[in-house]
Amino acid sequence: MDLKALIRDIPDWPKPGIVFKDITPLLKDPAGLAMAVEQMVNPFRGKGIELVAGAESRGFIFGTAIAQALSAGFIPIRKPAKLPAKTRSIEYELEYGTDRLEIHADAIDRGQRVLMVDDLLATGGTMKACCDLLSQCGADLVGITVLIELTFLPGREKLRQYGDIHAVMRF
Repeated sequence: MDLKALIRDIPDWPKPGIVFKDITPLLKDPAGLAMAVEQMVNPFRGKGIELVAGAESRGFIFGTAIAQALSAGFIPIRKPAKLPAKTRSIEYELEYGTDRLEIHADAIDRGQRVLMVDDLLATGGTMKACCDLLSQCGADLVGITVLIELTFLPGREKLRQYGDIHAVMRF
């Protein structure tokens, strides 16, 4: 199955000059979704993953499926003021301004083996912030898995310190 055929390009979204990689056709295709999850999880089988962390919101889609496939728990990394218990947070730079991500303060026990998951790796800003936050919480970050990597952007270079980086598709 050609998973790239299930990714739709949306030109000029969310702003002119951007070609958005829309994963919704893949998500609605049962065989495509199953294959995508398997290809995201396979390099990390047998690596002792205890927890899978997913970035809001599309990281939740793949993260929970990957956690189930690895018999691991799932940790949501959320936008501010979305988690009900005590949180740890990190502020990070965007192209124009800053943003913040949060995780429950008790989500990780020091030394737990964690896999970070998201749908897309582009500039690497959000992924680096997630990985930094997990590290601050004491995680042993085993690696990163994404469905899509935009290779013309420098995301991978920002993340080399965080273990194996696996992308199912590269554009």
